[in-house]
Amino acid sequence: MANIDNYLLRVENLKTYFPIKKGLLRRTVGYVKAVDGISFGIKKGQTLGLVGESGCGKTTVARSIVRLVPATEGSVIFDRMDILSADKVKLRQLRRQISLIFQDPFGSLNPRMTVGNTIGDPLKVQRGVSGSELIERVGTLLAKVGSSPDHINRYPHEFSGGQRQRIGVARALALEPKLVICDEPVSALDVSIQSQILNLLKDLQEEFELTYLFIAHDLAVVEFFADFVAVMYMGKIVERAASQDLYQNPLHPYTRALMSAIPQVEPSLRGRRTILGGEVPSALNPPAGCAFGPRCPLAEDDCLKQMPALKEGPRLAGTQRSDNKEHFVACWKC
Repeated sequence: MANIDNYLLRVENLKTYFPIKKGLLRRTVGYVKAVDGISFGIKKGQTLGLVGESGCGKTTVARSIVRLVPATEGSVIFDRMDILSADKVKLRQLRRQISLIFQDPFGSLNPRMTVGNTIGDPLKVQRGVSGSELIERVGTLLAKVGSSPDHINRYPHEFSGGQRQRIGVARALALEPKLVICDEPVSALDVSIQSQILNLLKDLQEEFELTYLFIAHDLAVVEFFADFVAVMYMGKIVERAASQDLYQNPLHPYTRALMSAIPQVEPSLRGRRTILGGEVPSALNPPAGCAFGPRCPLAEDDCLKQMPALKEGPRLAGTQRSDNKEHFVACWKC
């Protein structure tokens, strides 16, 4: 990865395996390879969209980065510090600079805590803020996300899903983080509310110079929101490029299939839908070659024997890549 010092977050060869235990002695008989050797970087102020179907390992990546789930191998460098090897003191300091926005606005808020306590607890625990200063700062955060400071003493059940997610965003901003990991923050919301939350996140990014890792399965949302996109399949990144390049010239057959499923309002823009055959292989017994091989319409015998590495893909004739950025793809046929 070129110019590694320019990246706020660098993930290199990250692997997260979950052991499978059987028998009376609970012996390990295998592993579920939820994340299997992925690498990417995000520069300050940029947004990387991590996309893929449910179960491909996107959320495990997010949880491994902040050590909510122990990684098996690899490194996660945040602001030149390795999160995976940090001790408790350093990890506590690092977590002040990294926040998460969760998918479920109903399950991510404690129903027994007021909005003030939900947003204010990080300030009390990490910064020692209390009293009138705490109330003032919580009110300011609520105003920043488009909510009323008067809601400070209300409980989560008194709010709609969109309002709850705004509270979650305010909580994520409480410690003035550098990196915000958004784990499908709009997938549980109505379409009309999704655009409001996305625009809010965009505005906050500009105001506070935030860097986002944006996890989603909706490619239309990612196209609007992300500067770069990495496509995951069965724990691996199969394509990575600038957002404009990926949407104009998807190279991997899996990416093309995902693109074909994006709804289009204009009939002239609707292409032929790619229907993938077969089923996603078992994570307990993944294919020896390309993980997408058993479902790929282009697969040949060689594809099923060896896993392709990420390599720079060909350019689309007559086009130029955004700012000469690289476009990587893991496919023998690309």
